[in-house]
Amino acid sequence: MKNLFIYTLLFLSFSISAQERFIEGSFKLKKTETKTYATKNGEALKLDIYQPENDTMQQRPVIIFMHGGGFAGGTRTNPAEVKFAEKAAKKGYVAVQISYRLTRKGQSFGCDYEAAGKMETFKLAAEDFMDAVSFMVKNKDKYGIDTSKIIVGGSSAGAEAVLNAVYNQRLMFQDTTKYKNIDLAGVFSLAGAIVDARYITEENAVPGIFFHGTEDNLVPYATAPHHWCDPGQPGYIMLDGSRTITQKLANLNTAYMLYSFKGGKHEHSGMPFNYLPEVFEFFNSVFLNGENRQLEVWK
Repeated sequence: MKNLFIYTLLFLSFSISAQERFIEGSFKLKKTETKTYATKNGEALKLDIYQPENDTMQQRPVIIFMHGGGFAGGTRTNPAEVKFAEKAAKKGYVAVQISYRLTRKGQSFGCDYEAAGKMETFKLAAEDFMDAVSFMVKNKDKYGIDTSKIIVGGSSAGAEAVLNAVYNQRLMFQDTTKYKNIDLAGVFSLAGAIVDARYITEENAVPGIFFHGTEDNLVPYATAPHHWCDPGQPGYIMLDGSRTITQKLANLNTAYMLYSFKGGKHEHSGMPFNYLPEVFEFFNSVFLNGENRQLEVWK
C-alpha cells in the first residue's frame, strides 16, 4: 500500500508538471519549418511551423493562427505573430502561422464593396484556414500533434475567417462534411466577428477567448454593420461580434473568456502580450483540460 501511495504521488507530480509547462514555458525552439499546405489558382499557400526543442511528449497541443490585414495585406511573418508562435512553442505547443489568399489585395473591403463579395471573401478565407488545419491533422504523426487539442485563432480579418469557419460552417461551406474529421478544442479571437450567431449550436459551440474594443470602428463588438456602413451602401452587412458570440456561448453553457476594452477601437486586434499569461492559463485549464469557465473582464 505504501508503494502504491508513492507511485500515485509521483504520477500526480508528473501530470501537474506536464500541465504547468504549458503556462510557464521551458523549451528552446527548433528551426522553423515552412510548408505548402495547398496550391490554389497557381498560388502556393504556406504555413510556418514552430516546435519545442527536446520535447519528449509524443503528442502535443497545436495552435494554428491566421493574421489580419483586411484580406488585402498582412503576413504570417508579422513580428507580433512570430513572437506569439515562439512563446507558444517554448511552452510545449506546436504553433503554426499561416498565409492565405488575399483576395482584396489592392482593393477595398469597406462600404463601397458589395455585401455578396464580402461573403465570398469570408468563404474563401475560411476554406483556406480549414485546409491549413487539415494539413496539420494529416501530418499529426510527423509533428507529434494531439488532434483532440487543436486551438485555432486569428486577428481581425483572420479572426473573421476563423470564427466563421468554426461557428458558421453551414454558411461558409457547401459540403459541411468536408472537415468532419477535425475536432477543435478552442478558439482565440482578436477583434473578430461572424455572419450570424444564430448558427452557433450545441454541436459547434467551441469554447473561446475573445478580445475586443467596445467601440471598434471596423468589426463590431456586438451586433452592427461591418465597417458601420449605412443600409443603402453596397457593403452593408450585419455581423455578430465578440459580445454577441459570447452571449450565445453562455446560453449554451459553453466556456469562454471575454476581454472588453471600454471605448477601445480596432487596436485590440493586436496580439495582447500583456494578457498572455491569462490566455495561456485559460488554454491549459479549459481548452486542454476541459474546465467549464465563463469569465468576463472589463478594461
